Amino acid sequence: MAAAAAGGVGVAAAALWSEVNRCGQNGDFARALKTVNKILQISKDDVTALQCKVVCLIQNGNFKEALGVINTHTKVLTSDIIAFEKAYCEYRLNRIENALKTIQSASQQTDKLKELYGQVLYRLERYDDCLAAYRDLIRNSQDEYEEERKTNLSAVVAAQSTWEKVMPEDLGLREATYELCYNSACALIGQGKLNEAMKKLQKAEELCRQSLSEDSDVTEEDIEAELAIIHGQMAYIMQLQGRTEDALQLYNQIIKLKPTDVGLLAVIANNIITINKDQNVFDSKKKVKLTNAEGVEHKLSKKQLQAIEFNKALLAMYTNQADQCRKLSASLQSQSPEHLLPVLIQAAQLCREKQHAKAVGLLQDFADQHPASAAEIKLTMAQLKIAQGSVTKACMILRSIEELQHKPGMVSALVTMYSHEEDIDSAIEVFTQAIQWYQQFQPKSPVHLSLIREAANFKLKHGRKKEAISDLEELWKQNPKDVHTLAQLISAYSLVDPEKAKVLSKHLPSSDTMSLKVDVDALENSHGATYVRKKAGKLTGDNQQKEQGQGDVKKKKKKKKGKLPKNYDPKVTPDPERWLPMRERSYYRGRKKGKKKDQVGKGTQGSTTAGSSELDASRTASSPPTSPRPGSAAAVSATSNVIPPRHQKPAGAPATKKKQQQKKKKGAKGGW
Repeated sequence: MAAAAAGGVGVAAAALWSEVNRCGQNGDFARALKTVNKILQISKDDVTALQCKVVCLIQNGNFKEALGVINTHTKVLTSDIIAFEKAYCEYRLNRIENALKTIQSASQQTDKLKELYGQVLYRLERYDDCLAAYRDLIRNSQDEYEEERKTNLSAVVAAQSTWEKVMPEDLGLREATYELCYNSACALIGQGKLNEAMKKLQKAEELCRQSLSEDSDVTEEDIEAELAIIHGQMAYIMQLQGRTEDALQLYNQIIKLKPTDVGLLAVIANNIITINKDQNVFDSKKKVKLTNAEGVEHKLSKKQLQAIEFNKALLAMYTNQADQCRKLSASLQSQSPEHLLPVLIQAAQLCREKQHAKAVGLLQDFADQHPASAAEIKLTMAQLKIAQGSVTKACMILRSIEELQHKPGMVSALVTMYSHEEDIDSAIEVFTQAIQWYQQFQPKSPVHLSLIREAANFKLKHGRKKEAISDLEELWKQNPKDVHTLAQLISAYSLVDPEKAKVLSKHLPSSDTMSLKVDVDALENSHGATYVRKKAGKLTGDNQQKEQGQGDVKKKKKKKKGKLPKNYDPKVTPDPERWLPMRERSYYRGRKKGKKKDQVGKGTQGSTTAGSSELDASRTASSPPTSPRPGSAAAVSATSNVIPPRHQKPAGAPATKKKQQQKKKKGAKGGW
């Protein structure tokens, strides 16, 4: 009876295994999983059944459950048996460090483990090791996945060029697919070869369209979705080239497609925020949400994630979210204590709050703790001091940067600032220190000689003639054939010691040796000459004589007789003051015309000046006690011969009266 029962179980198990095999071939892993569970009910420690269950769970995307099965049955599923499946589950669950340990602990490194090892190294950004792993795989394997391995290899090279600034070597990969073209373009972007990269991306777009259009099931929307990452890189190149409008347009087109790649969306949103800067803040705040999508941290490199966080902190500063800005920048500083940017963001926020002293103190503390970044920090501190108007303190900070003291740019900046403060001694000291450095380390450097010359010119400009002479003598000693330096030296000595200047002037070359061999005729006939000589054949006889006789005196032109006035009388002596303006002549008595006009009609309507009372006929003795009715003829005849003020005219007014009568006649046509 027992034997019969055992035989029945064996038959049932065989049937179940047949069904598992059939489901596996058909790709029906959900049904296969149910069948495997039935087998495990019969034999719970069956190694093969447990392996099949893990594979089915992986195929269905249940990585966490698959890893739980592996960890539960560690005695049965040893690392040698299930190493690949365990490492793959950890990789897909973004437990990259655990996956690496699992791979390294495996006793036998199969091709599958090596393939996964390369992926793990890439995610850990260990690009050198990753490159070596893929090279070994390509060299020692030959199957249908060779093209994918080459694509991964080119991706590693692109990452090295972009994030580590390593000059990529030519791997001899034939760019037959759009993925290879895309990776090659990314490597060129890392090298700064933007135009070449754009051409590669255009080629990748063509190859992508060709390969996808061959499949009848692929729609135009599917093609555009696949091209989104290529178009994103094109927009990035446009942004680097300063074509921000074109880049923005392309970025927004990609966002409208709503691609499923959260990493691509996060990068595009971040790039739009960098274009907006402190403008269009509302749009930037909407784009920030795309950078916070779930799973973004597993899709991007550490530097990409860091850049996004930096931009979030800057956006918080631009939107006056001081607490948020401080929180983000502090978090960034704790993650990367040696990174300079979080400290600069904190200092900028303090400056916006008018706490300049606190910002300078923060920068000073960071410079003391991280000497490698001290130069950049001190430059920022100097800029803050200049903004506050403390130019002298800014100079002190700049002079404390020992590795930059001798640089021409630093010397120029310090001299300019000290000159602005009228501290000539400090400016000369800056020159002296820089010259001494070059004298010690690079005595034959062109910069050394240039600094000596600039120091001499500066000293001459500010009256330090003797010191300038010392510098010029040093220059002339190093190059005795330098005529320009000798001329400067003679000029300087002429202000201090004329005799010495005469002695030195003997070293100047003669005028014959310094004369330039110039073909005057060729120069005059050259294109662009303002004066073009006439050809000899076209010269007239008179002109030829003028050309040949250079010593002849030019004939004087006859002066034209001046015109006399029409009323000129030769018998009358001209007025000796006729050349003076009328007001400056001795007999000028002022303007006569319009005297009475100045006295009458001033003030409000109807009022008169004090002098007008004399002209008022009503105040004369001969005038009647009552005023005549205005406009009546009798009233006019009844008065005496005294003319009313409005009708009085100055002497010599008949012409004016005549004009008025003419005007009245003309006005009669109006219908009075």
